Amino acid sequence: MSGTQRLRIGTRASALALWQARHVESLIRALPGAPPVELVPITTTGDVRTDVPLWAIRGRAFFTKELDRALAEGRIDIAVHSLKDLPTAMEPGLALAAVLTREDPRDALISRDGVSLSQLPRGARVGTSSLRRRAFLTRARPDLTLLELRGNVPTRLERLERGDYDAIVLATAGLKRLGLAQRISQYLSPDEFPPAVSQGAIGVCTRADDQHSSDWLKPLEDAATRLATTAERALLERIEGGCQVPLGALASAVVSGIRLRAAVCALDGSQQLTAEGEAEATAAAAAALGVRLAMELIGKGAAGLIAAERAVQGPRDAP
Repeated sequence: MSGTQRLRIGTRASALALWQARHVESLIRALPGAPPVELVPITTTGDVRTDVPLWAIRGRAFFTKELDRALAEGRIDIAVHSLKDLPTAMEPGLALAAVLTREDPRDALISRDGVSLSQLPRGARVGTSSLRRRAFLTRARPDLTLLELRGNVPTRLERLERGDYDAIVLATAGLKRLGLAQRISQYLSPDEFPPAVSQGAIGVCTRADDQHSSDWLKPLEDAATRLATTAERALLERIEGGCQVPLGALASAVVSGIRLRAAVCALDGSQQLTAEGEAEATAAAAAALGVRLAMELIGKGAAGLIAAERAVQGPRDAP
């Protein structure tokens, strides 16, 4: 495989997004006969609307739709996303060409005094922009004062340092990729704080008919991460179809194939529904597992918890 046609990689301009795009760039450049690669920064709705919580913004795909539009219009050849931001329903004509090796999927607590969640004083101010994290935090520590937190990773850490919060919760993967793992006070257990679907995974999209770009991305694919995120995304798609739901899920490899565990939590922390199952290590079986656990959660009452979440958010536009 060789090529001279330039590959234009679209990315958000945040520090973490640029790290991810440069990582993809470096992997492509390391391939024999690699083509020239160019990064194209693109501003998204999620980057601009930092004045309100994401769950209060009408619509979805806050961090991806502008990249998808640039890809569909041929202004870029590749779009690099945090896979957890990518809607489960792909835009027509686009394809998820590669899923890279997953980083640590856990959530992390960063506290000003370096203490753990259980050691935070009563009423401590904890910042997070995620409904999922708010729900599971409330279940674990109903006495905490939860405050909205927006902005990129460095901005959030700066706000913690200047005293706006006593602690914040971020994705471990982003902290590790930015060389900030030493800031972590506690890794939150996935059993108590199931991560967002696909958290820690990078997804790379192309136009479905762009064989040239797809060929250069195939070597970047990680089969284990693709399998795990296939199960998780199938679960999310069947339950809601978007990312603003108090639901966490994590799939992992086991001897028999793949295991998926998922939980939906009431926003006030009063109720938690869980489901767990295993399947063979094939894409079809992983997707079927996700759908099966989604139906199990719905049967246990997840629809009611999600309806309560929607009532908080108010009506939203379609993607």
